[in-house]
Amino acid sequence: MDQNGEGGGNRSENTISLNPKVDKIQSLVNADSIGGWDKCWEQGLTPWDLGGPTPVILHLLQTGSLPKGRVLVPGCGSGHDVIAIASPERYVVGLELSKTAINIARELSLSSPNASCFEFIEENFFTWRPTELFDLIFDYTFFCAIEPSMRSSWGSRVQELLKPDGELITLMFPVSDHSGGPPYKVSVTDYEEVLHPMGFKAISIIDNELAIGQRRDTSIFQLPGGIFLSVRKGGRGWGEPPCPPHLSVTRLCFKKQQGLLDQC
Repeated sequence: MDQNGEGGGNRSENTISLNPKVDKIQSLVNADSIGGWDKCWEQGLTPWDLGGPTPVILHLLQTGSLPKGRVLVPGCGSGHDVIAIASPERYVVGLELSKTAINIARELSLSSPNASCFEFIEENFFTWRPTELFDLIFDYTFFCAIEPSMRSSWGSRVQELLKPDGELITLMFPVSDHSGGPPYKVSVTDYEEVLHPMGFKAISIIDNELAIGQRRDTSIFQLPGGIFLSVRKGGRGWGEPPCPPHLSVTRLCFKKQQGLLDQC
């Protein structure tokens, strides 16, 4: 069943043209929004798993553009980004709903030299109550995995979990027009609608030329993707976005008082 309660035979022309695995993923997750994700991991239906860190994370680390402090990676999967980000300057929490994924992440990280700088927690992002807040949240393929009706709750949780001057970094995916999911289509407006009321300002929106080739062009879900969005909580001003010189930059800011997205 899709988000409108219609079976696969009734899909419109705008429904995603899926690779064979994604039909099964949608069937499992739409039948059980919580347990379905663990079944995907049990059955190896994880086309979003890159087998390594997200390239833009590696680039931000190499250029010294990634904030320091406590970091949260919701929907961390097998934990590659968690392990890559972790360092004595950054303590990273990988949050994951799937027990199978958590077990994989813990096994993969056994030999990590920075093992004391991260942990994996099996919890629901929407109900988890940590004892400390975070300086940074990194979201990739998590926002698009939740039902659109839950996006306002996602925004509230991001606001609750970040420190007053904390930062959210996300890669928007997928960005094409389609119905159904997961993955559900996303846009700058979708982020604006849920983050703007929470007091966030966009400090950087960049075409992500470091996006995974499949995700940038035809993607694992046969959709284009890969836009880098950085937003900051609180009123510290616009700041300078992490703009690698070889990226095509579209710098936008949230005009909080007017509620509009204007180019700066």
